[in-house]
Order: sequence, then structure tokens, then C-alpha cells
Amino acid sequence: MEYGPDAKIDRDAPEAPYEQLLGILRTRLQRGDWKPNRRMSSENELAEEYGLSRPTIRRALAALAEEGWLYKVPKRGTFARDRSLPMPPSDV
Repeated sequence: MEYGPDAKIDRDAPEAPYEQLLGILRTRLQRGDWKPNRRMSSENELAEEYGLSRPTIRRALAALAEEGWLYKVPKRGTFARDRSLPMPPSDV
């Protein structure tokens, strides 16, 4: 199912809230809600905005980081990645 950038979490939908949030945040990043190399909303802000727990938020952010949409900087936050640049090599 497709989720637009302005969609809300639907507790009665067949997809888990985490999957819905993943789709919503991905489309918000595509739309440019968070500019490349700029800090995005905190886990707490996203949890409040979408009515979800922080572990659910973290799971969606981790998946977006794996897809190359985001990167995390310790003690600074989560940042939107500049998608025009190549992905850095993974540590694995």
C-alpha cells in the first residue's frame, strides 16, 4: 500500500504501524521535507506527531538508514542524506 507524505497512521490497516511510518517518512524525504545534511525531527517529536512508541520510530529510522535515506550522528541526531552522492561503503 502507498502512503503519502501527509498520511496518518491507521491502526485498522492491514500493515503494521512501523510499515506505515516507513512509507510516510520515505515520501516525506522524497518530497524534501528535510533537506540533505540537515537534522530531521527527533525520535520524540516523531513519536508525538504519529502517536507511536520510540522503538517503533527507531525501527523505521534504522530501515531508512539502511536504504540510504538517512544517517545518524551520535549526540547530534538523524540527518537526511544527500541522495545525489554515492552511498559510503558499509562497515560490514
